[in-house]
Amino acid sequence: MRLPAWLKTPLPKNPNFFRLKSLVQEHGLHTVCESASCPNIGKCWDRGTLTIMILGNTCTRACRFCDVDTGHLQPPRTEEPEEVALMLSKLNLRYVVITSVDRDDLKDGGSGLWAETIRQVRKHCPGLKVEALIPDFQGDTAAIQTVCNAEPDVLAHNIETVASLQKAVRPQCCYQWSLDTLSVARRSGLIAKSSLMLGMGETHDEVVQTMTDLRNAGCQILTIGQYLRPTRDHLEVKEFIHPDRFAEYKRIGEEMGFDHVESGPLVRSSYEADRQASALGLV
Repeated sequence: MRLPAWLKTPLPKNPNFFRLKSLVQEHGLHTVCESASCPNIGKCWDRGTLTIMILGNTCTRACRFCDVDTGHLQPPRTEEPEEVALMLSKLNLRYVVITSVDRDDLKDGGSGLWAETIRQVRKHCPGLKVEALIPDFQGDTAAIQTVCNAEPDVLAHNIETVASLQKAVRPQCCYQWSLDTLSVARRSGLIAKSSLMLGMGETHDEVVQTMTDLRNAGCQILTIGQYLRPTRDHLEVKEFIHPDRFAEYKRIGEEMGFDHVESGPLVRSSYEADRQASALGLV
């Protein structure tokens, strides 16, 4: 399918983008911006916001929309949390999103290293706002709570798609696990955030129902964007959603009571995350 005009983005050319790119390479950081081929990398890096990835760059799951590798897994590096914090301290950022691959091979799903990373960032980067975009830890409430106890400014987990498409889109995941993850975050007093991709065959009513389920789970920030196929080996795009429909979902979400809804064709979970958080007074 040919990309409509509203999905085309210019190549990055601002000096701050190339400065961050150089520093990321120099300090050996994995970023989901690069690993997941995000179309907004130029705009976000220019603003001084990026999304780093911990626990390696190889995932135990094989979601059919995702461009992150699945394959040989390396043991977690206990020195990674402090290394990440020290590297971030050199980047002069004001807001960082930390995410990770799924590590279902680990007893705690990597939650202990997750919590230590947040604590080390707090220690070495005072004033830096932290958004933790976490896995579902296979519904392990104790693992989710471990990350929540480290007190990130925002706890995010992406439900990705509607209930009827979960098995086709992310076969090793569970719709209810995602809702439960957000519920734990809210019970812990954290700002909860999630994300939906459209264009994979969902109906309007299914999108609204998923938004309702997220709101009932305590989700406060919601991002909605267009699914774009990374390669021919990934799930096909069924439909390019018109910007007017994204605007409609934004209106519906605001009427439901979400504190902030970011909805548009090029929106991604971490798209201008600092600006999303500012709606709740964080930045």
